[in-house]
Amino acid sequence: MRLSSACFSPPNQEGEKRVLNSELWHACAGPLVSLPAIGSRVVYFPQGHSEQVAATTNREVDAHIPNYPSLPPQLICQLHNVTMHADIETDEVYAQMTLQPLSPQEQKETFLPAELGSLSKQPTNYFCKTLTASDTSTHGGFSVPRRAAEKVFPPLDYSQQPPAQELIARDLHDNEWKFRHIFRGQFFS
Repeated sequence: MRLSSACFSPPNQEGEKRVLNSELWHACAGPLVSLPAIGSRVVYFPQGHSEQVAATTNREVDAHIPNYPSLPPQLICQLHNVTMHADIETDEVYAQMTLQPLSPQEQKETFLPAELGSLSKQPTNYFCKTLTASDTSTHGGFSVPRRAAEKVFPPLDYSQQPPAQELIARDLHDNEWKFRHIFRGQFFS
């Protein structure tokens, strides 16, 4: 979950599915995941894709997935679109990419990526916690380390007793969650 009021972009007029916020998607994917930039060249491995499809659909690779013997083991492609998704049941994040194979002539042309040295879209400040049954019980809260709260949450008004604020968080599926952020402990001025 990321604290933000804009985790999703609005649907378009045709009712197209909402697109996940890139920072939220990357936070869930983790620091080792990066996506290529649109327009870049990538290598597509059809056999690996077939194996992945078989694994995720619990099918045998040769049984239900077509085999194309004349297809090369790898294809140089240009990336045209990337859409970030999250599984509704598991919150597992994944990306859908639209690729166009390049002709042998296009592959020979000099290519310089437009975003050399581009920064990751991984957010710099976030806090992750897997909630347990006791975190969601009627006692009304869960603990967050003070450093994480100060780094990620909006500043508290320490003139209030106790210092508190309401936080609204949106998850990957645009569900809104309300939390009361209360500082319990000692603070020094």
